[in-house]
This record gives sequence, structure tokens and C-alpha cells, in this order.
Amino acid sequence: MIPKAEFGRTGHISTRTLFGAAALSRVSQADADRTLDVLLKYGVNHIDVAASYGDAELRIGPWMQQYRDQFFLATKTEKRTYAGAWEELQRSLERLQTDSVDLWQMHILVDPEEWETAMGPGGALEAFVEARDQGLVRYLGVTGHGVTIPHMHQRSLARFDFDSVLLPYNYAMMQNAQYAADFAALLAMCQERNVAVQTIKSLTRGPWGDKPHTRATWYEPLEDPAEIETAVHWVLNRPGVFLNTVGDIDLLPLVLEAASRFDERAVGDLDGRIQALGTEPLFV
Repeated sequence: MIPKAEFGRTGHISTRTLFGAAALSRVSQADADRTLDVLLKYGVNHIDVAASYGDAELRIGPWMQQYRDQFFLATKTEKRTYAGAWEELQRSLERLQTDSVDLWQMHILVDPEEWETAMGPGGALEAFVEARDQGLVRYLGVTGHGVTIPHMHQRSLARFDFDSVLLPYNYAMMQNAQYAADFAALLAMCQERNVAVQTIKSLTRGPWGDKPHTRATWYEPLEDPAEIETAVHWVLNRPGVFLNTVGDIDLLPLVLEAASRFDERAVGDLDGRIQALGTEPLFV
């Protein structure tokens, strides 16, 4: 079985691999339902979706009639004003066919000007607090991409006591000395405050470049099962982080199978194995 851990201060015991529902952006309901079978097979109990993930919220909605109590359900908004965020939350709840979500996140909050809008008067943060007060959401988080995001997350946590953060974490990214230092500082802050840390882009081989896009991911992913296992175990071997799964439903079973075989006592030379894969960073 996939190992579990407390998701920060929420009290929820989440599988350390969270279902990254961007994988459902452009699939049929039938394919989505087959994906649900995979999640149930591996005991995954945490879904992370976003309003901007195409049809993903619509694909998850039918699951909630029977399985709402089996999943910690998270969604996100990229709206930066109170009105925009509030309106999008109502739409997300309707699409997800639920009265409330467990976690609502400010998505891709990287740009300093957008940060000022979201955190200022009439900004999205006011909608977030009101939604929590009304019971429409239980917990609040912030997400982002790029090399500056560990620093921006620290800034966000200094402004407001968020319950979770989400950011890239893989071997290639951590070879950037500044990013690695900022990630470590953010992780220490989160551990001190009991803030959940979610990671993305674990399966990144590198940018597609001129290659044909043969997967649903916007980057070229690792595909060989042994390579996927190395990358998944490398992430899970760092205590205190969760791994959001890949944005391709056909690779998802390989990620979950790898996660189910993780044993921190028997990982061996993970750094040596993952270095040999020759992965490249998406963000520089």
C-alpha cells in the first residue's frame, strides 16, 4: 500500500501520493471513471484539481455522489480579486457536485503584482477567509511554479497562515543552488507551522523542445517503469512532502505502483540512479 502521512494541520491522513487531477483535463467520463478505479485500487484518498484544469472538475463531479467521504478534495482558483475568486468557487462547487471542498488554493501565485492584488483590499484572500467562515471550504492554500516560488510562498505565509503550499520538486530542479536553499527554508518554515507541502513535476524528463508531444503533460515525462520508480522514490524519500501525480492517466498506474513499493529502508543510491537519468529542469 502507498504510505500515508498527516496532511499538515488538517488532521487528514493522506496517501503521500495525491491524485493530480490535471490528468482529467481532456478525457472522456468513461476514461475518468476508469481512473477512479485505479485510485480506489491503490487506496489514494486525496484529489487535487483546479478550476483551470479543463474539464477535470466536471469529470470528478459524478464521483462525489458515492465517494465524497473517501476523498480529501482540493481545488484552486487563479482569480485575484474577491469577486472573481468567489464566483469561481461557486462554479467549482457546482461542477464538483458538492457543497464544500476540503482545501481551496490560490493557484500559481508567483507574480508580485498579482500577489499584491490577491492579498490586498478587495483581493482573493478576503474571499478565501469568507468561504472558510461560511463552511464552503475547510482549509486554505497557495500554489506556484518557477524558481522564485519557494521565496514567494514564504512571503505568502508571512502575510497569512495558509494550511498548505504546492511547488515543484525534483532532482534536476534541486541542482539549482538558490532554489534548493529556498526550498529548504520553506520546508523548515512549513514544518515549524505544520503546513502541508505538496510537490509537483516529479516525473519531468525535461521540456518537449522540438519533439512531438506524445503525452498529456506539457513537459516530456519519464515513461520507463524503472525510471518512474526512481523519480517517485526520490521524492518520497524526503520526509514531510507529498507527491502530486503526473498529468497523464496512462502513466498514473505506474506512479502509484512505484509509490506502493516505496520502502525508505531499502531505497539504495537514489541520487546516483536519478542523476543517471539525465533529467533537465523545466524552470531556470
